[in-house]
Amino acid sequence: MHSEFGDPRKVLYSKEKPIPENLGSTECLVKWLMAPINPSDINMIEGTYMIRNELPAVVGNEGVGEILDVGSSVTTFKLGDWVIPNGTGIGTWSTHGVVDNNRLMPIDKDIPRLSAATIMVNPPTAYRMLKDFVCLHEGDIVIQNGANSAVGQAVIQLAREWKYKTINIVRDRPDINDLVTSLKNLGADYVVTEEFVKSPKMKELIKSLPSQPKLALILLEDQVQQN
Repeated sequence: MHSEFGDPRKVLYSKEKPIPENLGSTECLVKWLMAPINPSDINMIEGTYMIRNELPAVVGNEGVGEILDVGSSVTTFKLGDWVIPNGTGIGTWSTHGVVDNNRLMPIDKDIPRLSAATIMVNPPTAYRMLKDFVCLHEGDIVIQNGANSAVGQAVIQLAREWKYKTINIVRDRPDINDLVTSLKNLGADYVVTEEFVKSPKMKELIKSLPSQPKLALILLEDQVQQN
């Protein structure tokens, strides 16, 4: 948690609190099973996010938890249900939390924990990027940089389901072959490095396509500015 805004390495601290025994009528006691570190979490700690928590605050916008107890008026959830937050500032970076039932959403237990814990930010972002700008059809081509980011990987998987083709740009690295294999296993059609994009081979790739890319997604703007 933190009592002031600033560098997470300087302002974050841990604190033990007793688990509440008495819940409000609309509250749920949640055991957080898994919570990721999202850039929005860092921004909220720094105080640069569009929404500011009241301090002191427990950090954590995303996660998946299990219902351990419910208030007398709660009918949406029962003990043992899995839930995810439906908004920011829930405080998932904790072992347990007391959350109003209106700030939680149910999620199926057959979804892997890692996927459940990260489903509320990046996959919807990828969905909107593929749906909001142009009308894509089966066989259309999407090109994106930052393809190995969480959003980029979600774009690849959604495109595979909707039968779009993807050209995916990533930074070169020692384990580039492993990364290429990983992204192709998700459904990527082409995976190329920034160095490849700067070379004549990129023009050859574009010319070889049955149609020109219909949508370009810039996930890492700094790369575009440098190139």
